[in-house]
Amino acid sequence: MRSLAVLLCLLPGMGLAQSVAEQLNDYPTEVRADYVFGCMAANGNTREMLRRCACSIDEIAAILPYKDYVSAETVLALRQGNGERMSMFKAGPVSEGIVAELRRAQAEAEIVCFK
Repeated sequence: MRSLAVLLCLLPGMGLAQSVAEQLNDYPTEVRADYVFGCMAANGNTREMLRRCACSIDEIAAILPYKDYVSAETVLALRQGNGERMSMFKAGPVSEGIVAELRRAQAEAEIVCFK
């Protein structure tokens, strides 16, 4: 009976540990690979750039939750468009903040991975 009580006390902690691990690795592999391919294309398709670009997305993922990364990438993609509807993504304070967080994460990743 006592061991059952101990097990029941441990179960909530086990679930918490799993969700923390999931939170730390919430970027899908496809997204990480896409980032690395783009980074390598921009910086040279070498083994060294593979290492640095992989480091870069890992650093970004450690700083910025995936949902915020997706939001920033969406805003940046929408800024490429023309027309009145797209203007809100070009100068709005919300979109500026979202993109600024991504830029900050990218700058930190560059310091760590491309020095």
